[in-house]
Amino acid sequence: MSTGRILIGNGDGTYLMKLVGDVRLRLGAAVDEFLDRMFQDRGFCSVVVDLSGTEGIDSTALGVLARLSTQARKRRAFTPTLVSTRPDITRLLVTMGFDDIFHIVEEPLRDGRQLGELPETDLSPDELRCRVLAAHRNLMSLNDGNREEFEDLVAMLEASA
Repeated sequence: MSTGRILIGNGDGTYLMKLVGDVRLRLGAAVDEFLDRMFQDRGFCSVVVDLSGTEGIDSTALGVLARLSTQARKRRAFTPTLVSTRPDITRLLVTMGFDDIFHIVEEPLRDGRQLGELPETDLSPDELRCRVLAAHRNLMSLNDGNREEFEDLVAMLEASA
């Protein structure tokens, strides 16, 4: 698998995030920070997340995407779109309950916008633990299967505080 990258673009308040390669913990934290800035943008109106180039994605990054949907529905009253053209990634999304909180599209995007790369962030171990904990709490809130899957990890992270 190739190292993960996150490409971002914004046109007239519609944000596009393209996750490429193997998207792991550090990139999840970068997305989390980006989402804070995106939701503060007064011109923000929608977001599409393109996973067609995603080879792998960890649970922390999935938890951050769950937060994206929760916040979009709460703050702007819309359900974001996920583009997933890989059956393995789509299967993971559906298993985690993402089909309940995103519109999942299995056709590739045809968008020629210029995208910039979102850089990784350097976090202290405590900041990293807090972000991992928040991401997994987001996943647990989606369904009982996720709650069972991640409850031991969340308990361990809470105990290490």
